[in-house]
Parts: sequence; C-alpha cells; structure tokens
Amino acid sequence: MGDTGSMALGGAMAGFAIVMKVEVLLLFIGGVYVIEAVTVIIQVFTFKYLGRRVFLMTPIHHHFEMKAWSETKIMVRFWILAGILCAVGFALFYRYYLKFRA
Repeated sequence: MGDTGSMALGGAMAGFAIVMKVEVLLLFIGGVYVIEAVTVIIQVFTFKYLGRRVFLMTPIHHHFEMKAWSETKIMVRFWILAGILCAVGFALFYRYYLKFRA
C-alpha cells in the first residue's frame, strides 16, 4: 500500500507542476529522489561500458551504508538536503514564477 500512496502523490505533484508550467522546479522539490535515480544510472552506465563501479552499491544511500554510516545519520543528512532543496525550489517559485512586482 505504501507504493500506491507514493505513486499517487508523485503523480499529483507532476500533474500540478505541468498545469502550473513549473516542471523544472520538480528537480529541486524532489531533489533527493533525482539524486538517488541518477546514481543508479551512473552505476549501470559505467559498469556496462567501462567495467567499473563508481559506488559500492546503489542507490546512494546503500553506498553510505556500505561505508559504515548508520541509517539514522544517512536519514538525517537526506532530510537536511531535502529541506535545502525544497527551500531553493520554493524561493525560485516565488522569485520567477509568481512575478511579484514591487
């Protein structure tokens, strides 16, 4: 059931972004998910074509687990990163998309 809810929320966010014409901001708002997906893409590409691994394990949070980071440490760092990226996304939204005039 968790996947059902997250897929619905993700689809709703994407739909709202398309309607509001702010699709680029989804890269910031969902920055942690983008980073997780990009690390998998990098790992598959480099292993397939260069025969080497960039990360010990992907997605990136598993790489940090393999480096002996605790799950709590990884989770808190990702929360901080998500908060920063969301703040940047909202700031860009208010700065460029709402077009406030002083």
